[in-house]
Amino acid sequence: MGWFSKLLGGAPDDTALLLYTRVIEIARAPHWYESGGVPDTLDGRFDMVAAVMSLVLLRLEDVPEAGPASARLTERFVTDMDGQLRESGIGDIGVGKHIGKMMGMLGGRLGAYRDGLAAGDLNQALARNLYRSGLPDAAAIAHTEAALFALRDALAARPTESVIAGDIA
Repeated sequence: MGWFSKLLGGAPDDTALLLYTRVIEIARAPHWYESGGVPDTLDGRFDMVAAVMSLVLLRLEDVPEAGPASARLTERFVTDMDGQLRESGIGDIGVGKHIGKMMGMLGGRLGAYRDGLAAGDLNQALARNLYRSGLPDAAAIAHTEAALFALRDALAARPTESVIAGDIA
């Protein structure tokens, strides 16, 4: 049971599982790491998941009826990160602190990607949030930027219900 569900006393909600699984599949696509120069490390994979999550959450944020789906998706993210941290050997006391930090990082990325998408330029957001260990060559950055814009456009072209159901590009 996720911590939001525990807090609210509700039953576990698996309705976001398909969408979260699809977010992970998209974020783990080899092209991000091969052509896009995203570091294939724990941090790089987290950053890529956070980038894809951000685009999905941004797609849903302007649709009032999608609010519960966004909350469930975020809860699924927290549950997954909790499990990943525990598998890596972080104990109960440290998990909460790390989850709080990750949620802050996701929130920062939402703002950075929102601003970059609105401006039509993701370079600053990518440099700060995806290529934290150093910028790859210009072709890699261009690949990642173009792929993120294509994902944004694919999400926008899908009906909200399809996005919530995990039926995204």
